[in-house]
Parts: sequence; C-alpha cells; structure tokens
Amino acid sequence: MRRFIVAACAAVVVTGGLAACGSSAGNGSGSASPGASGSAASCTKPGAKLGFPASKVVWVQEPFLKAIAPGPKSFDFDINEVSVTPQRAQVVTFSNSYYPVQQAIVARKATPIVTTHSPAQLKTYLYGDQNGTTGLAFITNKIQPTKQPKVFDTLDQAAAALEAGRIDALVTDTPTAQFMAASQLKHTVLVGQFPSVGEHYGLVFTKGNALVTCVNKAIASLQSDGTLTALQKKYLGIYLHFPTIKP
Repeated sequence: MRRFIVAACAAVVVTGGLAACGSSAGNGSGSASPGASGSAASCTKPGAKLGFPASKVVWVQEPFLKAIAPGPKSFDFDINEVSVTPQRAQVVTFSNSYYPVQQAIVARKATPIVTTHSPAQLKTYLYGDQNGTTGLAFITNKIQPTKQPKVFDTLDQAAAALEAGRIDALVTDTPTAQFMAASQLKHTVLVGQFPSVGEHYGLVFTKGNALVTCVNKAIASLQSDGTLTALQKKYLGIYLHFPTIKP
C-alpha cells in the first residue's frame, strides 16, 4: 500500500555491478518516505549488503499503484510496505519476506466501533479503503460487512472520509494504522488488529528482474545476523502491544 509510510522507504535506484550482487563504482538515487518512524539509514541496509554504501544510494518516491503496475520501473527495487499477493505477483517480482504484517482498524474516537466490535457487530459498519489494497480485500473477504465498502483511489482520500464521518472505519496494515492514529489523523484511534493471515511485505521489482536473487541473499543475511530483528524491536515494537480482535 502506498499510503502513509511507517518505518519504510520509497523506491531505490542502484546502478552499476548489479549482476555481481555488488558494486565497485555504482551510484544510486532515492529518498526516505514522509512519515517514516525509522530513518533513511535503516532502509539502506539491503543496499549495504549488496555492496553499496549509503552515499551511493538515493531514495525516490513512487506512488503505490504505479509501483505494483505491470511494465518497466524507474527503480531497481521498491521498499514501500507492499504486501505480497498472488495477483500482484503476476505482474511484478517480489523478494522474500522482510516483515510479517497484520491488518488493523482505524476509527474516530468515541464512535461505536471503538468498543463494539464483535465479529457480528463488525459486519454492521460502513468501511472505506484504497482500491487494490489488502485492507480492502480483508474487509470484503474476512469482515464481510452488510454495507458495501466505499472505495477510494488513495488511502489519503479514505482517511479524509473517515475524518469527515463519511465512513465508520478503515482497515490497513498495522504499522500504517498506528501512524495514522498517532500522528496523521486527528481524533482517531487504532481499535485493534486482526489475527495474522500470513501476510508479509516484500520488495518490488520489475517482473523477471534478476536482481531479486541478489536482494534475497541480502535479506537472508540481514535476518541471520539479527539486523532485521533489531530494527523491528527498535522501530516496530509498539505493534506487539495492540489488542487482537476477530473479524
């Protein structure tokens, strides 16, 4: 989802020596996404494992729907809180998982859903979400509300509808939900997160990009040496404390 980015970065362009999984003279471009609770330095870890120092990696912003659309990309890989799904994997290539994620509900404070959210009660509310997201799929397939969810082109639009009271709640990845409720939207709260359905984030590549093999090795190294665990504990530990509710 490109949406509100939390502890994630945008897209990275890394050039030079990629076939060798590293570089002696490569350069890149990119930027950290607004709202990230982690630093840009944290997001350069895969580049470092590929042999690119932070000075050779530049971050660029890429709209969510454009990042997962078919066709050539303006980046080498995209770290953008993109959940891996079979449908998306038909048109882009994903790396191995770098973070497991759950879906969560955001609602206005003091509204009924904040305290009244049994599985049967959740079906009675009006939801809204960004088109093409796993949050919208969760609403449709897991919550199965009696009212047709409102669909928006961006999560910003869905968030605005929530603030204005045009929808009762939205569903999005827990990191995004926490940032929205804590920093982005006034008078909202993260109601709770849903049990895991095996969803996870992956880096996005142009379909068939052979660089994914190198990046998967970098991710495996970051996992084995404890870097990913340390980053999750430092920046994402708060997500372990939200209540879990059943859809």
